[in-house]
Amino acid sequence: MSKPPRTEASSIAATHPRTFFVTTKTAKGRSLFQTERMTNLFIDILRESMRAGHFRVHEFVVMPDHVHLLITVPAESTIEKAIQRIKGGFSYRAGRELGFKGETWQRGFSEVRIHDDGSYAQHRSYIENNPVRRGLVSAPEEYRFGSLYLRLKKRAELEDRESKQGLKPELDEIASDRHD
Repeated sequence: MSKPPRTEASSIAATHPRTFFVTTKTAKGRSLFQTERMTNLFIDILRESMRAGHFRVHEFVVMPDHVHLLITVPAESTIEKAIQRIKGGFSYRAGRELGFKGETWQRGFSEVRIHDDGSYAQHRSYIENNPVRRGLVSAPEEYRFGSLYLRLKKRAELEDRESKQGLKPELDEIASDRHD
């Protein structure tokens, strides 16, 4: 099977960061991401690559047999390099850490260039609602293997931590002075 043609012009790639909606599928449509260990490993690959500055993932969802990403690659990189890093990194670590043998990914991936806020919002909604459309959950925020769930969980943890800490003393004093 030949490689699918890429839509990104290399001259553009060298001068500007670009954002894409990406879909990549598992080999033979296997439900590779049906265990937490596999799914969390994939999410860990995304986090490590982001911390290293290879790209920025804005939104994602890890479905049992495919992954959707909203990803920005820096000017000095390409979408092909970013996806190669993700897929190759996951395949390597799944074999080494989880003893996974066999083919992991379907060859290639599809991408759509995001040019404006409307396209971004449309693809973000698609990512968030994919688990609902597939019948895995009844509401997008219930699906544990996506950016929406992780973002809401982090927000709840921050709010909980803030409520346990209470206000700083000087803020309490300022508030009481104004209401006396």
